[in-house]
Amino acid sequence: AFFWLVSLLLASLIWFISVHLSDRDNAKLQYGLLIFGAAVSVLLQEAFRFAYFKLLKKADEGLAMISEDGRSPISLRQMAYVSGLSFGIISGVFSVINILADSIGPGIVGIHGDSPYYFITSAFLTMALVLLHTFWGVIFFDACEKRHYWCLGLVVASHLLTSGLTFLNPWYEASLVPIFIITLCTGLWAFFTAGGSFCNILKCLSCKQEDDSRVMMYSALQVPFED
Repeated sequence: AFFWLVSLLLASLIWFISVHLSDRDNAKLQYGLLIFGAAVSVLLQEAFRFAYFKLLKKADEGLAMISEDGRSPISLRQMAYVSGLSFGIISGVFSVINILADSIGPGIVGIHGDSPYYFITSAFLTMALVLLHTFWGVIFFDACEKRHYWCLGLVVASHLLTSGLTFLNPWYEASLVPIFIITLCTGLWAFFTAGGSFCNILKCLSCKQEDDSRVMMYSALQVPFED
């Protein structure tokens, strides 16, 4: 989360300097700078994700050296999941803070032509971003470990695409639907990257059904008794 905050700080500084060095009365230029700031923010987030991966690799080597069996107690997949989840949570927190600040006032969303679905759509977008960052973390760490650079490129490209789709708001159908499609596809990709398979899902469901049947049989065989 700290690494994400540092990347956001640097992106904010770049955007702030760009705005003050440009013509503030030019609305088209300012909108272009906003898109530029979002792209820079995405690139910095992925750069700091890579820096965090390198830091965790150094820490993993140190933990392996001091352990009794010569292996780190934390796997790379666990670190990737925790890293992605941390990026997603802090990103979602900042998104929710901005939305709550808008809800304070002045006025109420939907009165002067604004969409009445602003808050519910923003909630779904925030949820999608939290999940996406978690999935991106799993895929990114695995790609760095195996040196699959095309996977890194797809992660950065999907992050840029997701960020760019938010500029279609308040045309929410054009932004929300593609973002959730990206979330679903990325989630499946992260699932298989982490070692998941359809066979494992079937085994998990079959084990759950067997456990439920055993519980039902045990409950049926129990006979109440009195002292």
